[in-house]
Amino acid sequence: MNAKTTFSRRLTSNYRRLLYGLSALFFLNPGHPAVADSVTLPDLLIGVTQGFLEFTVEDYLATSQTPGRYEIKVNQLDPRLRMPHCDKELTATLESPAQPLGRVTVRVRCDGASPWTVFVPAQVKLFREVVTTTRPLKRAGIISPDDVMLRERDIGQINQGYLTSVDQAIGQKLVRPMVADQLVTLVHLEQAEVVRKGDQVVISARSGTLNVKMPGEALSNGGMSEQIRVKNLNSQRVIKARITAPGQVEVAM
Repeated sequence: MNAKTTFSRRLTSNYRRLLYGLSALFFLNPGHPAVADSVTLPDLLIGVTQGFLEFTVEDYLATSQTPGRYEIKVNQLDPRLRMPHCDKELTATLESPAQPLGRVTVRVRCDGASPWTVFVPAQVKLFREVVTTTRPLKRAGIISPDDVMLRERDIGQINQGYLTSVDQAIGQKLVRPMVADQLVTLVHLEQAEVVRKGDQVVISARSGTLNVKMPGEALSNGGMSEQIRVKNLNSQRVIKARITAPGQVEVAM
């Protein structure tokens, strides 16, 4: 996304109609010739900001392949604000932050004969289905399928890494207690150890449809899908195997 692209290239059909209506109101109204000829009013600045943010958010969602719905609210400007009429197309750029989410500031600029810049604040909400708790959960508990579900939340207000699939949370260990309907983020979770050093495990060696099982002993702790060192009790060899379930590890043949 080129933040310096002239805004007029970014207008949706609805917003074009809005600008035409504003132009007719501010520039063609015979009852206000002085205003029409000399100033740019706050409503036009708000409209430019709204259209720019719509394009910018849609571009961000498409580029990042992020699903979700968004809402944009542009803050009201001082109705007494009067900027000189711009004899060129207004341009809009995202002043802050780097991504068009949460509280944002848009720089609306005139590069005409009487240049000026106005900073317009706005709020962008992006709603996605994210993992939340279904009930209060205790610290050090292992999350089960009944403990979590997907609910819609504004991710523009989330600073830590959120989860978009319940599978990302199930089987994880909680590092702090949680209340019902609380957002689950990466800071709440750690990999639960399902195998501990010294545990007796079943080693599965797979090759196509062939599956050979043998007894083993875990030589280190590990969580789901982690690789740990395991001793094959039949051959006494030490191998690396991936944990597939409590007491179960797997190696490729």
